[in-house]
Amino acid sequence: MSKLIPISLLAFGLFTVTFAVNLQAPLYDVYAAESDVGATAVTVAFAAYVGGLMPTLLLVGGLSDRIGRRVPIALALIFGVVATALLVQVPSWTSLVIARFLLGIGTGLATTAGTAYMTEILGAERARSAALIVTSATSLGFGGGALATGISLGVQGPSLLPASYIALFVAAPVLAVLVLALPRVDTPKPVSVLRLPVFPAGVWVFGAAMALAWSTTGMTIAVVPLELAANDLGGWTGLVIFLAIFVGFLCQPIARRMTNERALALGFVLIPLGSLVLLAGVWLKVLAFVLIGTCITSAASYGFTYLAALAEVSLHAPDDRARATAGLFVYAYFGFSLPVIGSGALADRLGLLSAMIVFASVQIVVTAIIVMLRQRRPVPSSAAVKAGWQCNR
Repeated sequence: MSKLIPISLLAFGLFTVTFAVNLQAPLYDVYAAESDVGATAVTVAFAAYVGGLMPTLLLVGGLSDRIGRRVPIALALIFGVVATALLVQVPSWTSLVIARFLLGIGTGLATTAGTAYMTEILGAERARSAALIVTSATSLGFGGGALATGISLGVQGPSLLPASYIALFVAAPVLAVLVLALPRVDTPKPVSVLRLPVFPAGVWVFGAAMALAWSTTGMTIAVVPLELAANDLGGWTGLVIFLAIFVGFLCQPIARRMTNERALALGFVLIPLGSLVLLAGVWLKVLAFVLIGTCITSAASYGFTYLAALAEVSLHAPDDRARATAGLFVYAYFGFSLPVIGSGALADRLGLLSAMIVFASVQIVVTAIIVMLRQRRPVPSSAAVKAGWQCNR
């Protein structure tokens, strides 16, 4: 079988898994209204995704080392279908919490197995190319789901069964079967099913950068739509969420030409800059600023920082990529969830704008601290790590 077929099917499978994750985002306010809940409840439901994902990363991030890469990815596709079907059958805040939890489990299974699988298909010497394909597929998926629902609602009108949901119901089961039919290129390991993630030495700063960058993305997906809806701009939610991720995808080819360290440094500049522009847009009620700020944060979150971090972790743990990827996403999703929940609680007490001001202020301070620590303890160059690994083989 040509490598192009398994690469394409795997990439499309990862795209579909992540497509399901934000598919329901333009309907957050509808589900909240059905249950008469506030901003805190919406952000809790949003973060329930991490409630399912984190235990998966922490406990079974290396599951695919034992049972193979294909089964976890197929399961993730089915979880996406089940979660979305639940929202159709019982549209409420409670269903949203359960659905997001299931989607988190699926993402945890797919991203760890998928990254390792893609590297094994392409070969270890092309680990950076494998990381680019995975980040591209997942970035398009995370953003594409929200945009597809937004477009569907715009064409259909108000609906709890948009065409984007139907597309998932058709595509995901077919892909699950096709993924199971892919060739097995990994060597099974006689390891425990329950395996903790690995945190390679020397790459903590990449994990911290992921946490910072994805915290802004979490705000953009969970909190900004509430502010847009409050200003009668709810129809722009799908586009905002799509831009929050798609622009990062467009930046990945540029990031690929840079060293991981340079891409990381650029990410540290773009993270607070994007947050400030986004805040200005919400403060002044200028949609253009909201869109520009979203694009800037996307470049950091899913462009320079995401690709650099995934490639660096893969390089530092060539024999344990699945668990190392799980470790990286532990950093990322702590940032993706906890600040968002805190901001939601502040929003109910102080208002959405005040919550965003506090968030941006804390993020700028933490970014400055991490940059100073990085300058005192520089990250080993990728070339040096690779040379050292090769010498030890």
